[in-house]
Amino acid sequence: MMQIIKVQDLEFKPYLSEETIQQKVKELAAQIESDFIDKKPVFLCIMNGAFRFASDLARFMDMDCEWEFLKLKSYHGTQSTGKVRMASELPDNIKNRHIIIVEDIIDTGTTMHFFMKKLNTLRPASIHLASFLFKKEALKYPMEIDYLCFTIPNKFVLGYGLDYDGLGRNYNNLWQLSK
Repeated sequence: MMQIIKVQDLEFKPYLSEETIQQKVKELAAQIESDFIDKKPVFLCIMNGAFRFASDLARFMDMDCEWEFLKLKSYHGTQSTGKVRMASELPDNIKNRHIIIVEDIIDTGTTMHFFMKKLNTLRPASIHLASFLFKKEALKYPMEIDYLCFTIPNKFVLGYGLDYDGLGRNYNNLWQLSK
């Protein structure tokens, strides 16, 4: 019998195991480290969803780098609102630096489209995007993801930092909406 969890009014089924996630994040971390080992990049972790992904990336890398944390929000419930709110200011150590944005999920691309335009005004040396998940079917803006763990179908997921109205971020596995 398949395990089901209930979060508020929704039921979720298993999608990706903790072991599968950790192996892929470890591989991605090695690739980033190889690409940026002598560049001392600044990682910009988009909160709250990317905190688990960022934490594991940092744990698996052994390189000189800086970490900054920003809060952007475009979701309510299980849907993107289409509007991006920036709840924190961009750090001042961006100009002429190599930037790696760490995001939990790219679905419509609205948040990253907005954020990258804003980030470019600060004239970084380069901007790269690392995303835990990508919903290609939902994409509305052209988006280049330099470092990607998983492409998933256009279904709502939670766990490993992703939430449903603030709940479920703590699950080590990734869970998919069962209906």
